[in-house]
Amino acid sequence: MGAQVRVYKRRIKSVTATKKITKAMEMIAASRIVKAQRRVAASEPYATELTRAVTSVAYGSNVQHWLTTEVERPTRAAVLLITSDRGLAGGYNANAIKAAEQLSNRLIGEGKEVVNFIVGSKGVAYYRFRERQVEQSWTGFTDSPTYADAKAVAEPLLEAVQADTAAKGGVDELHIVYTEFVSMMTQTAKDERMLPLSFEKSAEESAEVLKRGTQIMPLFDFEPSAEDVLDALLPRYIESRIYNALLQAAASKHAATRRAMKSATDNAEDLIKSYTRLANAARQADITQEISEIVGGASALADASSGSDR
Repeated sequence: MGAQVRVYKRRIKSVTATKKITKAMEMIAASRIVKAQRRVAASEPYATELTRAVTSVAYGSNVQHWLTTEVERPTRAAVLLITSDRGLAGGYNANAIKAAEQLSNRLIGEGKEVVNFIVGSKGVAYYRFRERQVEQSWTGFTDSPTYADAKAVAEPLLEAVQADTAAKGGVDELHIVYTEFVSMMTQTAKDERMLPLSFEKSAEESAEVLKRGTQIMPLFDFEPSAEDVLDALLPRYIESRIYNALLQAAASKHAATRRAMKSATDNAEDLIKSYTRLANAARQADITQEISEIVGGASALADASSGSDR
């Protein structure tokens, strides 16, 4: 029994050490969530005003721009998947990858060829393990993305949209898959089409945010032309959309990590209690056995003494 007690003590010590690590990771993730939420909130005014400006230009002119014109028969679509560089986040990466797979299957079902762009080591590893072609990937900044990172991601995507579809790298549509931060307990993987732009949706989103007593869109005079204004604004619009998606994904990842580490810490506490009970039971059994052996030995001595007296 003494050996069994030692085994339980070693397990308790090991689980206690693991609990300290998961507790520390939970606290770190909790602090990062707050920072990520602040960055998301700080980016909203710029994205809101940029969306409002792009929508106003689109409604204020009848220009046919390459970023707003629907292709009659689209044949190629780019999918930007945002995952994380690190694990220990529960089902965060799995849910994002699942949403990307569903989107890809839907696009393939529509007769479109899917071109994959990946952000995050986990997504890259998933596609590499399955030997799927990835047009371009980015890693190393998913925990704390910057606008420069979003710009670097947007640049090849815009080039692909501008290129001829028949040429290498050209696409007709651009979709993005990321995890939206809803709350500390809820993060939802979602897909959105970024290009060609749907200004009806943009107008609805602007109306949701810009409830300032009037929903009338402003009127503009364009100099030198509406086309030049859209050429300048729309790439910035796409960059801001990608930047917001990266921030949302970072906040979601930290929330998922916090939740996963809290669950691991709670499980460690349950294991410690279970092993403690088993160790106490083994120790009690050991003590009971020793008492039984002592009583049995004393009885044997007493019987032997009684026999010698006769």
